[in-house]
Amino acid sequence: MQTPTVSESETIRRISVRLLPFLMLLYLIAYIDRANISVAALQMNADLGLSAKMYGLGAGLFYVTYILFEVPSNVILARVGARRWIARIMVTWGLVATGMAFIQTAGQLYTMRLLLGAAEAGFTPGIIYYLSRWYPSRHRAGALSYFYIAAALASVVGLPLSGALLNLHGWHDIAGWRWLYFLEGIPAVLLGIVVLVYLPDRPTHARWLPAAEADWLEKKIAAESASAPSVHAHAGGWRRAFADGRVWLLSLFWLLQAFGTIGVTLFLPQILKSLSQASNFIVSLYSALPFIFACVFMYTNGRHSDRTGERRWHLGLPLMASGLLLAVATYSNNLSLAYVLLVLAVGLNWAVTPVFWAVTTEYLAGGAAAAGAIALINSVANLAGVGLPPAMGWMRDQTGTYQLALLLIAIALFFGGCLGLALARREPARANP
Repeated sequence: MQTPTVSESETIRRISVRLLPFLMLLYLIAYIDRANISVAALQMNADLGLSAKMYGLGAGLFYVTYILFEVPSNVILARVGARRWIARIMVTWGLVATGMAFIQTAGQLYTMRLLLGAAEAGFTPGIIYYLSRWYPSRHRAGALSYFYIAAALASVVGLPLSGALLNLHGWHDIAGWRWLYFLEGIPAVLLGIVVLVYLPDRPTHARWLPAAEADWLEKKIAAESASAPSVHAHAGGWRRAFADGRVWLLSLFWLLQAFGTIGVTLFLPQILKSLSQASNFIVSLYSALPFIFACVFMYTNGRHSDRTGERRWHLGLPLMASGLLLAVATYSNNLSLAYVLLVLAVGLNWAVTPVFWAVTTEYLAGGAAAAGAIALINSVANLAGVGLPPAMGWMRDQTGTYQLALLLIAIALFFGGCLGLALARREPARANP
């Protein structure tokens, strides 16, 4: 019997149309629930009597439990399947996110942020691992660029939406920031239920994918995993990630990059508010614009890296440029120029994301080992979320401005770009035909 001919481009198109929009929606909701505290703070800090340092501590505590539960969560996902575990993650974090509306004290804020981190742990690396089981390596940066575009879109959509929800202040005698938390937490619960019905665990479980294409896809990815250079392709389990020097270098790069994505994102509305003195809604619009550029830069950088097969320069140069532009913006006396440079710096910071995860998943093999290593890398990066927000708040309280904090971020981004040039393989991969 003749084996059916499989079109690679048609197979990739089919899974992209079916999976990527849905996964983007999930990540958009996740990022809104994680970062909406930055807009809520415009009202919440005064209501709860929070200083900049106390707010930074509350924002950063999310990452403590997120880090602690990240690796175990992703290992469980690899064992029980993405469909059930991602659904569990979404329902629990949605319930906690909604519960943020009921906090009354700084201590309760700290507790709920710890619970939110525990609930959401494993979601982002879980989706990255999941996509690596569907996309061959040469299509992976493009697919991951779409996924991370959702995180940037969460700021484009979520910041103005959160700013608008603050205007519900006083409706039924409830503060606007409480409406913000309550209404933005509900979609995660509903979508978690949808995941159980919609998301297949693997290509051969997808009824909408022809059997020949599903079989080809699983064999193709299995062959790539078998030839991956990582020690995780062999015996030893996910714990071998802790002994792999390259995994730690990847972790360090992602940590330095996270100084920008975490530090700037969590404080951007407050930084722009202090500079512009505009209304909360206008500040939320100003805060959203940089992430439109982030979407464009991620898509362009990821697709171009896939087409050329080059990873090194696509990984290092944007992050170095981001650090330099942010440093100049921080000390510019021209507010308009400073804002333009900030917009570009944020966009370039995010531009390396799909290329980084393509480099990482090309190095790591499949199974629980790869899932654990991906989670470890993401956990190390989230150390920036533990220490950076309180440090930024303390610097703001001590100096009256965010200049010193932004300069620290700029330095981290520049050196992260230097590491990226050394980290990515020097020889170009085979370009796509």
